[in-house]
Amino acid sequence: MTSDARKFPTGFGRLWTAQTVSSLGDGVLHAALPLLALTLTRDPMALAVVTAAGTLPWLLFGMLGGALVDRWDRRRTMWVADAARAALLAVPAAAAALNVLTIPLLAAVAFLLGLGGLFFDTAATAYLPDLLGRDPALLERANSRLRGTQTAASGFAGPPAGSALLALGRAVPLLADAVSFALSALLVRSLPAAPRPVPQVRESLPRQARAGASYVFRDRLLLGLALRPAVGNVAFVTVETVLALFAHDRLGIGTFGFGLLLTAEATGGLLGAGIASFLGRRLGTGAALTCTAAVEGLAVLGLAAAPNPYAAGLALAVCGAGVGATMVLAPSLRQAIVPGHLMGRVASTSRMLAMCAAPFGAFLGGWLATAYDVRTPLYAAAGLLLTMTAVTSTMTGNRRVEAALRAAAQGAEPDRPESREPVGREAV
Repeated sequence: MTSDARKFPTGFGRLWTAQTVSSLGDGVLHAALPLLALTLTRDPMALAVVTAAGTLPWLLFGMLGGALVDRWDRRRTMWVADAARAALLAVPAAAAALNVLTIPLLAAVAFLLGLGGLFFDTAATAYLPDLLGRDPALLERANSRLRGTQTAASGFAGPPAGSALLALGRAVPLLADAVSFALSALLVRSLPAAPRPVPQVRESLPRQARAGASYVFRDRLLLGLALRPAVGNVAFVTVETVLALFAHDRLGIGTFGFGLLLTAEATGGLLGAGIASFLGRRLGTGAALTCTAAVEGLAVLGLAAAPNPYAAGLALAVCGAGVGATMVLAPSLRQAIVPGHLMGRVASTSRMLAMCAAPFGAFLGGWLATAYDVRTPLYAAAGLLLTMTAVTSTMTGNRRVEAALRAAAQGAEPDRPESREPVGREAV
């Protein structure tokens, strides 16, 4: 039976449901948290602190978190992280009900929720290959479904639900998110156990974290896969920093129209996630990744030159499709070729690089818009994306991908990048 015909194991349905429920709760909180902070203060810096607090765990503990996930039972890590986040949200919910909620408390909760997300996301990324037997085709199909429902739940359903629930009371969206985490924890708790990773050498935690980062940087294919979101985050945050101003000043779009622009991007993301497996089969994973990267760059270029809101919406939808397909193909490939005992560290290293790159995009977007013009950051972002496409195309080509998959299937010492050295010398 071919990979395309194989059915998912029964546990995948529970994992899929758990992540969908959790994503819906994330979407609720994503909209409600800044609005909740706005009821406490109008100070932009205080609001920024609450927003930034959720990203700090990845910057501070990303590599160490990946090393811990590679030591721990991944299923247990997931359900404990979600159970802890459910219990944590009871604190601000009670504070809101008692009218004692403060900005420092919200910032602390956002930080701890981000820390829980670090462990859950990393463990889920490492658990999925074990659940699906590291089958590349199954991984692509699984990630397509996970990415699609995550976009629908957190991008479409969650935010309006969060705003509506906040109107019922400040504690209501917090309690709704707590319920979503509790349900997710129960579902994950029922998943089949996966073999616990056993490090080949007993090393200190910092040394194991460095080994995971070294594995990424010494393998050209994995490095190419990590550079995509890192450079992409610089470019996309550059765009996001000025998008509202660009839409208002150059396209004449109001608040409602701006929401429609973002909806167009999310719709494209759903489409991209849905066709990712098809692209991978028709073009090869490496060529498909190069294609989606080029699409993202050209779409942002089209956005910069857009003469009206309709062209801008189309450009954002195309860009969203490219990103959606990339977010299926790249993680699926990484999960198929990275050995199990390194999966957590490799995933967290890649995620940390992307998170660290984002602040540079915010600074770049603000500086270029101030020094030149509001379209300039968009042209700069398009240039970054197209340059990144040219650079990484030689690192993630079809021949290199196929050689890495063969090596992983044959168990050819994948924990030592130098064992794949002949792959690194192949032309694309």
